[in-house]
Formats: sequence, structure tokens, C-alpha cells
Amino acid sequence: METAASTVEGVTLSRRGPVATVLLNRPAKKNAFNEAAWRGFPKVAAEIAAGPDIRAVVMRGAGGVFSAGADIAEFVALSTADEARRRSYADAVRDGEEAVAAIAAPTVAAIEGPCVGGGCQIALACDLRIAASDARFGITPAKLGIVYPVESTRRLVNAVGPARAKELLFTARLIDAEEALAIGLVHRVAPPGELDAVVSETVAAVSRGSAYSLFAAKRMIDALSAPSPDFGELDELWRGGFAGEDLKEGARAFMDKRAPLFTWRPGPAQARRR
Repeated sequence: METAASTVEGVTLSRRGPVATVLLNRPAKKNAFNEAAWRGFPKVAAEIAAGPDIRAVVMRGAGGVFSAGADIAEFVALSTADEARRRSYADAVRDGEEAVAAIAAPTVAAIEGPCVGGGCQIALACDLRIAASDARFGITPAKLGIVYPVESTRRLVNAVGPARAKELLFTARLIDAEEALAIGLVHRVAPPGELDAVVSETVAAVSRGSAYSLFAAKRMIDALSAPSPDFGELDELWRGGFAGEDLKEGARAFMDKRAPLFTWRPGPAQARRR
């Protein structure tokens, strides 16, 4: 059963069972992000954190387009704004992207059409990226005289490696879905008309797993790809699995040759931590 959708600043959240969908919902602008939309992501992420039964989150764009990037009209105004105004905008962009990255449940970007600039920021902040065969990707700050954010650049380097990241940023060229797959920018390409089916299959597989296992795996991988991970904390996550309720159920289900019914759910602090 699908819950009623709520829209915050051009970002719409809906839910069907254990799966939440975040819809980038500015189709008249090809889902380009203005400042209000960037500020909407933390609010939507807080709603997701308040629903502990959400097992996976799908990020997608309205109207057959993931996102054409940032709303360039705002850049024109920013070029003559004072320092406080520019910092406020930069903070909104950073906080919006990091709110998506900090969602505790696994996140899947379902990408069709253009995924450019800020669109790639949000896609890279998701855990998995599945592209339709018609998707196009580009990271284009060099065309505008701006700089890609630090965390966005780190995620890009982690996905495609330093040389590929430099080539994408230096040339600002668009690449197709097959090239994006070959360099690691996306994880899977869906044949024409099959994006929804492939995303649903992936999300269903994720949702069947232990929420504790998923939470711990995401936390570990994200921490290990950043500078100075807290190995003590990560070790405790690993050890916590041996004492958890999900291990008892998983082991019993394996012995009984049945599907497990996992019950662990993240608490409020875990649902909000990165």
C-alpha cells in the first residue's frame, strides 16, 4: 500500500511498504535544483529517518529526466551577491547532498535521461546507481567557471578513479550509459523500457536482507572510503552482529530452510548517522 506523497521544496517523498521513493519533482526545469530544492533534501531525509521500517530508498526524477543539474539562473544572481549570500547557497548544496548520503537505509538512484552536474552529485551520494540505456551523464563545472564540491569530487574519485574523474571534470563532456557503466559511474544499465523492473528487482533483494547487516555494511564501506575511519566503532558494528536478534532468526531460518523474518530496526540516532 502506498502512502500519500509529501512534497518539500520540489522534492516529493512517497512510500510503498518498506520502500521509500524520493522524486526530484521540478519537471518544468528538467529537475534542476534551485536552492530551495537543495534545502528540501535534509527535510525529506529526516522524514525517512522517522520511519524505521523503511528498508530501501529509490531516488528518481519526474518526467523521464533524472536531473539537468543546478538551476543556472541562480548562479547569475550569485555571481554578484555578497559573501554571506554565496556561503549560504554553498551550505545549502553541501547540506542537501550530505543528507542524502547520510540516509541509513540503502539508496538506489534510478537514472533516465540527463544526469548532469548537481544531478550527478545526488546520484553519487546514493549507494547504487542503475541507469536506463538512454541516460546521459556529465559533470560540467568547467563550463560555468565553478568548482565541484569537495565531497562530490571524493565520491566521483572513489567511483571512477582519479584519472577518469579528472577527464570528466576537465572536459565536461557528456557520456552515455554504457561508458558510465564501463568506468564505474553506474553499476548497471537497464535495457529500453526495463528500468523500473530492474530497480524493483534490486530493491526487493535489498529489502529481504537483515536491516542490521545492511546498516553495518553501509556504515563500514562509507567510513573506509573516507579519511581516518574510526576502526573501534566499525569493529563494534561487526561484533554486534554476533549478539543481535537478526543472527538468531537468520540462523534458525537457514536451518529450517525458510525465509528469515528479520526484526532489527535502527534507532533514531542510527537512522540519522553517516
